Amino acid sequence: MGELVYLGAVISGVVILLSLVWRAVNWVWWKPKKLEKYLREQGINGHPYRLLSGDLKENTMLTKEAQSKPMNLSHDIVPRVVPPLHQTIKNYGKKSVIWTGPTPRVIIMDPELIGDVLSNKFGHFLKSQGNPMERLLVTGVINHEGEKWAKHRRVINPAFHQEKLKRILPAVYKSCGEMVSKWEKLVLGAGSCELDVWPELQNLTGDVISRTSFGSSYEEGRRINQLLNEQAMLLLQGLQSVYIPGLSFLPTKRNKRMKELNREVRALIRGIINKREKSMKANEASNDDLLGLLIESNSKDIQEHGNNKKAGLSIEDVIDECKLFYFAGQETTSTLLVWTMIVLSMHPNWQVRAREEVLQVFGKNKPDFDGLSQLKIVTMILYEVLRLYPPAISLLRVTSKKIQLGEISLPPGVELALPAILVHHDRELWGEDAQEFKPERFSKGVSKATKNQVSFFPFGWGARICIGQNFAMIEAKMILAMILQHFSFELSPSYAHAPYTILTLQPQYGAHMILHKMSPPHIPKVYIPEDPVLQIASALRIEINQCFAVLRDMASGRDLKKFLTVIAGLWILSIVGSCCNFLTFFYILHAVPVFYEKYEDQVDSFAEKAMAEIKKQYAVFDAKVLSKIPRGLLKDKKKAS
Repeated sequence: MGELVYLGAVISGVVILLSLVWRAVNWVWWKPKKLEKYLREQGINGHPYRLLSGDLKENTMLTKEAQSKPMNLSHDIVPRVVPPLHQTIKNYGKKSVIWTGPTPRVIIMDPELIGDVLSNKFGHFLKSQGNPMERLLVTGVINHEGEKWAKHRRVINPAFHQEKLKRILPAVYKSCGEMVSKWEKLVLGAGSCELDVWPELQNLTGDVISRTSFGSSYEEGRRINQLLNEQAMLLLQGLQSVYIPGLSFLPTKRNKRMKELNREVRALIRGIINKREKSMKANEASNDDLLGLLIESNSKDIQEHGNNKKAGLSIEDVIDECKLFYFAGQETTSTLLVWTMIVLSMHPNWQVRAREEVLQVFGKNKPDFDGLSQLKIVTMILYEVLRLYPPAISLLRVTSKKIQLGEISLPPGVELALPAILVHHDRELWGEDAQEFKPERFSKGVSKATKNQVSFFPFGWGARICIGQNFAMIEAKMILAMILQHFSFELSPSYAHAPYTILTLQPQYGAHMILHKMSPPHIPKVYIPEDPVLQIASALRIEINQCFAVLRDMASGRDLKKFLTVIAGLWILSIVGSCCNFLTFFYILHAVPVFYEKYEDQVDSFAEKAMAEIKKQYAVFDAKVLSKIPRGLLKDKKKAS
């Protein structure tokens, strides 16, 4: 009898062992090879599958090589940011696949198919769950599916309504005001200074999210922010290798630290929530932050559903959503702001236009909610930066069952990559100037710019579009407006253009810039002499300096020969040395056709300011000076007089 029991145990053990071996072999070899053949039959090609690692080794080498040195100062960043995707599409076309370990990841770049995936009408495309350690950092509405997602979305939505967002603007203004004051002290002596604005903007958006999320519990919020940043770095280290199921449970140093950080963050947030709920019950707290708005919305949802156990969010759910506010809120806005400052330094004419709009709407006053909605040029600039430098470079989905996507049939368990950065830079969708910075493409809104296609999705698309996109845009507008009110900025010679990804798209070597104090905000401080003629000259010099900012940007374009011709003419004029010289200098700028046609609005603006000052001081303009200028330089669409 004992021998039979022993034999049975041995047989059972062998069966279990063989089952585990079979499952392992099927996971690392048979299933991937079967999927590879299935996809190739439909014209979806890529590198042949390699045992366990897939394309990971080659992709790591490509990425490491691309990130080993900076790139040229341009917006054609795809080869540096996503070299594996770039090479795969270059070699196999847009209908291709890469292997992330034993899992195929099909690249989808057709806007119509992207729309089908993101709209997810039948619930067949799920969020990719990936490494369980990711959920220790970020979870909540972003990861939930089905009824749970719908409930979380329903409760959270009211906190992000436009009217509610007005309440948190003072917190954004306070945090940004502190940064502006710090920068003003740095430029106080020389009028300018060199500064890496990337860590400054990270700290700023961390402060903003701390204040807007937790209000009076701001200091605890800062501590939460530090812990989440450490978690993100540890997670990034773990994502560099193939994920094997079960490894997250091993007591490695990294796993233990991730779990310690998670416990500490949750304990801090739980303490803040408990204090807030007590204060709100005693009518001692306001709801002017995201936590207060979330608790308020959650209470209403529970009341409306008759205290049903399935209604509202548990305290653990609220903690998850607060962590999501923190991480997504800080990362998205800080990257948007840093790339906006970099791009506006590369294109100073747009920096001038944005500043003029901000000053026209707000002057030196505090930006307000209604005024921010009037910033059309600033909005165009932010959209174009999001197109060229999307914070999240790709979205991932996974098929839950066999599904037909366009002409492609996909089995369950296949990952779908929706590479925003590739779609946003696609010449077939955006034209031959897709790699150029042209905010005017958004002058009539996103729908017109995209021709109603899903070709622009920096915040996602469809029902699962980022719930905090309005918050991020309002925050970015407020901060950018305040920076433009107080400073002009340009890239430092030490700046190295090196976009790369650490969860979001970031500048690898920082963003070193030279800040210049604007006093008053839009005009540099200059010496104004008593002589009225020289007063006019000084005023014109300021306007001409702004023209030069526009002219420098023209030099970076394609019309270099004409640009050099303009410069030669301006240099000849500069030797005259009187106030009339400045006036004539301006008229030459106005008269050169290539300049006038390209920058007509800016030039006319400067002309009106200059002529108003001249007419005020003199009744008659001394036209004799114009006769001294070679007539070939005075070619004008209209007569110079």
